[in-house]
Amino acid sequence: MAGAARILHCHSTFSLGGKEARAVRLMNAFGDAAVHTVLSAMPDRLRARAAIDRGIAVDFPADAPSLTGRPTPGRLRRLARYMRGFDLVLTYNWGAFDAVMARRLFGGPPLIHHEDGFNEDEAKKLKPARNLYRRLGLPAVYRLVVPSERLEDVAVWDWVQPHARVLRIPNGIPVDRFRKAPEPGAIPGFERRSGEVVIGTVAGLRAVKNLPRLVRAFAGMTHKAARLVIVGEGPESEAIAAEARAEGVADRVLMPGFLADPARWIGHFDIFALSSDSEQFPISLVEAMAAARPAVATLVGDVPHMVAEDNKPLIVDPADEDAFSAALDTLADRHDLRRAIGLANAEKARSRYDEAAMISAYAQLYGAAIGRPGAFTIPA
Repeated sequence: MAGAARILHCHSTFSLGGKEARAVRLMNAFGDAAVHTVLSAMPDRLRARAAIDRGIAVDFPADAPSLTGRPTPGRLRRLARYMRGFDLVLTYNWGAFDAVMARRLFGGPPLIHHEDGFNEDEAKKLKPARNLYRRLGLPAVYRLVVPSERLEDVAVWDWVQPHARVLRIPNGIPVDRFRKAPEPGAIPGFERRSGEVVIGTVAGLRAVKNLPRLVRAFAGMTHKAARLVIVGEGPESEAIAAEARAEGVADRVLMPGFLADPARWIGHFDIFALSSDSEQFPISLVEAMAAARPAVATLVGDVPHMVAEDNKPLIVDPADEDAFSAALDTLADRHDLRRAIGLANAEKARSRYDEAAMISAYAQLYGAAIGRPGAFTIPA
């Protein structure tokens, strides 16, 4: 791999959430043009590793400096020294921001920082101390990349970054893969019952996703021939199951855990639901749209701009659980409406969110950062 660019990826976690899935798609797309090293602030959270193609040169070193700890000068200097061994450093979200500060204080190769959203601790209000730390560190980056209009505004107004430093690249997926019919048996424990409507979601089971809200909205539906499927894993699993028991719907809620490759199974949902307190540009919503599914979702991030025009009336205030239930009922009662909105969503996903445009944008950005335009050019 002579001439391959050496890229260091610094992640808060590498557990196959949206940002990790995107990073893996880029690794696979770049092929032998790059050699990758991945650091995770949570070294035991490396599920995304399994999605990297076999031919990709990638290393997960156990002896690299930690991304976590007090940001003392000595620790940041060690991190900066390590980063000098690479042509390009890519950092992702708050959990990896110390690498940005290390670059700010002690120099190093070009660094591009990616911000994808916030956990529950900043879902409702950004922390002033973190805002200040970002303002101090971000002048060191070649570009700050965000996927959503909402985060672009945060970067400019809250983190006080010049427009020229901020670049918005919407998330993309392999849209055509989601046009196929879902595979039978792809969701463990799921078999469609006659006459039922399947409501489904895909999320890390964390507090910011507020899946108990979805359970309550599901329980409040007047349409009772429905089932709720929650795909994902995380610390809120038992709290979600407890909510289902408390609402008397546990027998109609299926939680199969984490499932890879949503193109194989997301089409089993008749309705996609998203109940988060905070999102920016959720990839799961794009995947559901590509599979021609209508969505009921909370009014967060770029969600109302992402869906087709016909789907917008089904985007509800996060605090209005009755409206969430009513929107689910509206779709559950009308197959024709589900189909029409789903087809409109699929068309928008195909025209706006295919991964080819996203990969091309990142390839151009990363090549420009290392002064080698075309280094990551993807063959046609």
